[in-house]
Amino acid sequence: MLAATNAHQRGAILPIRTTPAAFLLEGDGDEIMRFQFSSPYDKETSMPRQARIDAPGALHHIICRGIERRKLFLNDADRNDFVDRLSRIVTGSETLCYAWALMPNHFHLLLRTGTLPIATVMRRLLTGYAVSFNRRHHRHGRLFQNRYKSILCQEDPYLLELVRYIHLNPLRAEIVEDLEALDGYAYCGHSRLTGRVSDDWQAMDGVLSLFGKQTKTAMRHYRRFVEAGLDQGKRPELTGGGLLRSAGGWGELKSQRRMKAHLKGDERILGDSDFVMQVLESAQEHLEARYHLKAQGYTFDRLIAWVSDRFGISIDDTLSPGKYPHRVKARSVAAYLAVRKLGMDGTSVGKRMGVGQSAISRAVARGEKLMTELEISSPFKG
Repeated sequence: MLAATNAHQRGAILPIRTTPAAFLLEGDGDEIMRFQFSSPYDKETSMPRQARIDAPGALHHIICRGIERRKLFLNDADRNDFVDRLSRIVTGSETLCYAWALMPNHFHLLLRTGTLPIATVMRRLLTGYAVSFNRRHHRHGRLFQNRYKSILCQEDPYLLELVRYIHLNPLRAEIVEDLEALDGYAYCGHSRLTGRVSDDWQAMDGVLSLFGKQTKTAMRHYRRFVEAGLDQGKRPELTGGGLLRSAGGWGELKSQRRMKAHLKGDERILGDSDFVMQVLESAQEHLEARYHLKAQGYTFDRLIAWVSDRFGISIDDTLSPGKYPHRVKARSVAAYLAVRKLGMDGTSVGKRMGVGQSAISRAVARGEKLMTELEISSPFKG
């Protein structure tokens, strides 16, 4: 029997939609609405690299490899450590994990962004595991390749295809002998969806609800769906280059080219041309809005002065921690505007306001509600 879980942990399916409300260019900050380039150059190639794109509710296929394609998992102790860390991080950040598979020198994850950006989730996962792995095996140095691959996915046509593709990886790599063995393989999300392994962190309902209302019936239908994909082999349209992936594979790409269709591709995105354009335009709009505010002279200090005046308290009070309700409201609104409008990361805002990143995350959520409840108009007119 599957362990009883709450709606989030089981990943109750969200309404199917083409895209989240807004896509943002994302760096390594701790707030989901931060849109900033991380390092503009790839350290291994010295070539300019594109910023990751993220948004609350966005669907990501993550592929991460060991440095020089070395093994990431040497034994079950390594694999158990990784799964334990993954479970704690996705649960704590309300990130939904629909599919995952551990391979000898890489792993796959299918994640939906929760309260933290995927970059933050991955940084915590990779850093913690690398430290633990190095300690266990008496080694030093980097464990992972410089940059993992993160592909933003159009949900409607690709969610189930990605679940199947990811979960069949151990079988294709001959880590397990057949589908029956895969059903019980502990280091792949497939075993949870077949009911052979019980966990309370994987977003099972988000997948099984697409196969039926009754759990056992849905599990049978899901397994048949996976079995039907055994002969599909490698799926370059799910992991290949930008235009190939965005078009939906070589066959679709050739067909559209014969019709002289205008195609838009981006290596960070899996979806049709319209989806790619919508994502890129939305991300660019938010990036331009942020820089427009800076160009108009909107700074953190100017924001704090405005909030202090709005709530009738001193700037020192707005910047100082305290439990007085009026001060808490002012600080929450300030945190919300700094993170969501100015694009500052939670750590930087926390340093200015004398608290940690997690406190700022909570303040941002409170501040967003207060803006509506108190009918506060944003000071930013740009």
